[in-house]
Formats: sequence, C-alpha cells, structure tokens
Amino acid sequence: MRKRMTKLLKKSLNTEPEFKEETNAEEIEIKKQDISTHIEKNLDTFKSLFSIPNNADVKLREFTIQQLNRKAFIIYISTMADLKAIMDGIEGPLIDSEHPSTKIQDIVSYPLEKTATKIGDITEFITAGVTALFVDGDSNCYLFETTKIRGRSIEKSDNEVIVKGGKESFNEKVIDNIALIRKKIKNENLLVEAQKISKRSRNSVFLVYQKDLVNDDLLKNVKERLNSFDIDSTLDLSILEQMLEERPKSLFPTIVYTERPDRAASFIEEGHIILLMENSPSCLILPATFWAMFHSPEDHYLRAPYGNFIRILRFFALFVAVFTSPIYLAITNFHVGMIPPDLLMAIAGTRERVPFPSIVEVLMMEIAFELIREAGLRVPSPIGPTIGIVGALILGQAAVQANIISPIVIIVIALSGLSSFIIIDISMNFAIRITRFLFIFSAGFIGIYGITALFIGGLFYLVSLKSFGTPYFAPMTPHSFSSKDLLIRHIPMKERFRPGYLKPKDMVKQRKG
Repeated sequence: MRKRMTKLLKKSLNTEPEFKEETNAEEIEIKKQDISTHIEKNLDTFKSLFSIPNNADVKLREFTIQQLNRKAFIIYISTMADLKAIMDGIEGPLIDSEHPSTKIQDIVSYPLEKTATKIGDITEFITAGVTALFVDGDSNCYLFETTKIRGRSIEKSDNEVIVKGGKESFNEKVIDNIALIRKKIKNENLLVEAQKISKRSRNSVFLVYQKDLVNDDLLKNVKERLNSFDIDSTLDLSILEQMLEERPKSLFPTIVYTERPDRAASFIEEGHIILLMENSPSCLILPATFWAMFHSPEDHYLRAPYGNFIRILRFFALFVAVFTSPIYLAITNFHVGMIPPDLLMAIAGTRERVPFPSIVEVLMMEIAFELIREAGLRVPSPIGPTIGIVGALILGQAAVQANIISPIVIIVIALSGLSSFIIIDISMNFAIRITRFLFIFSAGFIGIYGITALFIGGLFYLVSLKSFGTPYFAPMTPHSFSSKDLLIRHIPMKERFRPGYLKPKDMVKQRKG
C-alpha cells in the first residue's frame, strides 16, 4: 500500500499542471466570422475588438463617400501608419473626389493592397500597420499598405567590425534588412517567404533563400521545425535561435548569428537559408558548421596571403585562449620536469610568498578578467574602455604587490583573455570562455592527462553535433566535396564549388574560363 501511494505521489509531482485559457470565447468566435454588409454592425464589432475609445493610438474615422453616397469608415493604428498618406491618398479622395467611377480602387489615389472578408484576418492586418476601409453595403474590406514604423537607420556593425569591406549592418526594420540583401543579390530566384510562428503576438519569421540553389529537403526540414512551435510570443531572433537548435543546452552553437548583410548574402549564394524577423537587427543562417563560426567576411575581402595570415592567427588564438591557463597549471603542479631549471627557479621565486595554490590563483584572475570584461561592456560607452584598461592595470599591480598573485599568472591570464577577443562569433566566444574553465579544472585535477581526456571527449561530442542534418565538422569529417575553404582559403579563381554537404541544386558557382 505504501509503495503504491509513493508511486502515485511521484506521478502527481511529475505531471504538469493544466491551465485553462481565460480568453473570451465570444471574441474568438467573432474573429472566425466574415464582416457584415451593414456598416453599423462592423463599427460595433471593431470598436469592441480594439477597445475604442480606450485604446489611445487606434483611430477610427467615419465619413460619407460623396461619389457613392454611402457611409464608410477607416480604422488604423496611428503609431504604425503613415498619417499623411492616409489623409492625402485615401480619406481625402473618398470625401472630396468627383470621379465618375463606382470602384473604390479608382477613387483613391493610394494603391490598394488587397481585400479581405474574415474579421480575424482584418485585425491581423490592422495590427501590422495596414489601414482598413469599410463601405456600407460592401461585403469586402479594403486594405491599404500604409505601414510606416519609425526606427534606427542603417549603421555600422558594432559586434562584427572589419577594416576592409562593406560597413552596413542590419537594423530593427525587416523591410530594410530584406532590401539590403536584395541589393547584393539581384536575382529573380531569391525568395522571401513569411511564416507566422506565434499566436498572440502574431510574430512572423521571413525565410530568405535562392530557390534554384537550396536543397528541398533542407527547406522542408526548416519549415517543419518552424511549424512545430505552439507558442504565444517570440519577440526576437535570439529566442527563436534557442528554440530551433537540436541541443539548446549545448555549449557550442549550431546556428550562425550575424548582423552583416554581406555575410548573409554570401551564405545564401552557397545554398543556405537565412531567417529574419521584425525588431531583430540580425539574421540566423541555417545550417551552420564549426568552420562558419570562425570565418570572417574580411578573410575574403583581403588578398589571399593577408586573409590566410589573419585566419591562421585566429585559429592559433583559439588554442591560446583555451589551453594557456590549463597548461600552466598542469606543468607547475604535476609536470615540473618539463620546465627548464632556470625557468623553474624563476617561477618558484615569484610564487615564494603567494599563499594560494596555483589553481586558486588562476581561477581568481580568470573570474576577475571576466568581471572587468562584462563591466566594460555594460557601462556607458565613454567610460567603458577606461574601466577595462585601468581596472586591469590597477587590479593586477595591486594583487602582485599584495603577494596574492604571482606576476607570471598575470601574463598567462592576459594572454589567454586577449586571445579570446579575436573570435568574432558571439556564441562561439562564450563557448570558448566557458570551455577554458572546464580545462582549468581538469588540469588542476590530473594535469596533462586531464586536459587530454577532456579534449578527446570534447572532440567526440563536437563530431556528434548536427545542424539541421549537417555534421558539425563538415566538409572535413565526414568528408564531402567543397571549395576546401576551411583553415586556408584559396584565391577566388579556385573557389569553384559550393559546399557538398548542403546538396545544392547547382554545385558549380564558378566555371572555368
């Protein structure tokens, strides 16, 4: 009996509570209906749906169309619509026009976007900034694309800074972002598909790809993943990124996040799919590989020798950022025989009066470095760099003089921290910084053997990762046909093929002359 009660109690604890939706069922039913031909009924319906006059920025204006001698009204959200266009192109002509035509689209001077009959569809258009026109006796609602949302202009990218190449970056207006991509890819095969992914906020995600390049199975996979969401709101691409990943708890990202339209365009030209959203100054690139996280647009803008030099330096910095502190710990604690006698005596001399073991020293300074880095990012920009430089100098010097930290640890931590700044991808940067702490603990536990074990285990884990069916280390392993743009890039004339792991419809991007 006791065992049965225990099982029932565990079952009840593991069951998610069920919450009933308290939304007005009558309102939901109204949205499923078509509009009435009687204008008074439509007035009452939309006043109720938009809580007019309590809703301050929703405007409803009644008037009579002189040419038709029929009552009408328009409804729009004043904070999202172009008021001058509404007055001059829609409302003005309808009231004052003496045009002999009986068709609305012939009377107004503003282009008619479309017509709709279902109340739910019309409310969605209005909340997106569209102006809706209702005419007495007409079973259709006329919709005009008057959206004019204020926002930031096109500026430079703050997170992906390059010396040579384009300086434009995405902003919060998806119309501008799509235009930036179309400016770089002037091709009729470039498709922009809109897909709603949330119920209440009605957020849309835009899939951008080239239909004559993208693999149909990949496109179907992405669309199915987007359709599988049953959520009320997704306000930003950063949240969508976490929902799309197969392993959202993984340290290593499997989707490329970028603010640069030139980088997005280059991936589209290879057969990738990118995702855009309103209010997000960035895009997501699907699928992604380990190599895409480390490549920078500047690698291709520079001449091949210069670009390869920067790329090799970046990969070297990756190993310095991850292994400098762990190797110092491993050698000084477990493998002192590897150090030349003179260097060993110098290290021992600097640590003679330090009361803490090496791992405590390293962890204290690593955490201090991370605190200074985050403080420099969060404070206002004029004093941010000052906090970073002055804080590091004062903290390091004071720690050494107080015999809390040895000078060589300051050098090790500074070299490791500075190297991590070279990694441009934000998510990969975080992954490397967190991985460094894991290697520090493994080195403090069993030295080089701990580092080696964690490194091999990490490689096994990374090889198991996939991004929408694409192996993380492709095309290196499993090997697939590509332009071999991995560690070393070739001159542009030799990069003739698109990545084979994407299975694009056209593999050749540059024919021989």
